[in-house]
Amino acid sequence: MFPKPPPPFRRARLLACTATLIAAFGLGGCQTAGLDITGSLGESAEPGRAADPRREVELYQERYRANPKDAEAALKYGKALRVAGQRAQAVAVLEQATIAHPSNKALLAGYGRALADAGNFQQAFDVLGRAHSPDDPDWRLLSAQGATLDQLGRYEEARQYYTSALKIAPEEPSVLSNLGLSYVLSKELPRAEETLRRAHDRAGTDPRVRANLALAVGLQGRFAEAEKIVRADLPAEEAAVKVTQLKRMLSRKENENARAEVQKMPIAPTGRAN
Repeated sequence: MFPKPPPPFRRARLLACTATLIAAFGLGGCQTAGLDITGSLGESAEPGRAADPRREVELYQERYRANPKDAEAALKYGKALRVAGQRAQAVAVLEQATIAHPSNKALLAGYGRALADAGNFQQAFDVLGRAHSPDDPDWRLLSAQGATLDQLGRYEEARQYYTSALKIAPEEPSVLSNLGLSYVLSKELPRAEETLRRAHDRAGTDPRVRANLALAVGLQGRFAEAEKIVRADLPAEEAAVKVTQLKRMLSRKENENARAEVQKMPIAPTGRAN
C-alpha cells in the first residue's frame, strides 16, 4: 500500500515534480504546452507532419533564413525550435518577428508561448494578452494566460482565465486539465481530481490529461488507482516504464517531505546542564 498523502509542500518543488511526471510520460518540451506543465498552451500538432524535431528545425530554418521578415516562416521556425527544446533561440526568433510585425496576433501568441517555455512567465502573460482582444477573446490564449499565472503562484487569478475560457469552449478538456493542475499546485487535491476526471472523460487517451489525473490521484496516496490510470490503453512494456517513473516521482516526494519534517524538529541544546 502506498503511504498516506504527504503534508503541504512548496509550490516550486511540486512544479518540478509535475514537470518530471509529464516528461516521463513522453510529452517532451512544452507543455506546456503542455503542463506542458503550462498544461498545454492550446497548441496542437500539425496533421501529417513527421515527429522529428531536428528535421523540422532544419526545414524551417532554411525558409526563415531565406526571408527573415516572412511572418509565417518565423512562426513555424520558432515553433520548431520550441518543440526541439531550443527555447532561447525560439524566443529570439519570435521576438524579432513581433518587432517587424507588431500587430500580428499569431506571432504574438507564438512569442508568448516561447516566453512561457523559457520560464519568463510574467512577460509571457503580458504578450499573450496582446495576442487577442477583449471583444474577440481566444479560449486557447485565455487558458495559456491562466497557465502562466499558475506558474507565478497566482492561482485565483489563473482560475478566472480558465472560467472565461470555459465560457467560450464549455468542458474543453485542455482547459479543464489546466484548471485541474492549478488545483494540484494549490494542494486542493480532491477538487483537482474531480476536475481532471471531467477532462479525462472528454479527452479520451490524451497523455497530458492522463498524466495530470494520475498525479492528482497518486498524491492522495491511492497509488494502485494511479497505476491503473497510467496503464490504460498502453502496451504492457510501455505501461510498466510509466508506472515505475510515477512511483519513483511520488516516492521522492514522500522522502522530501520526511526530510522537511525532520528539519522542523527542535534541536536539543548543546550546553552543559547545571
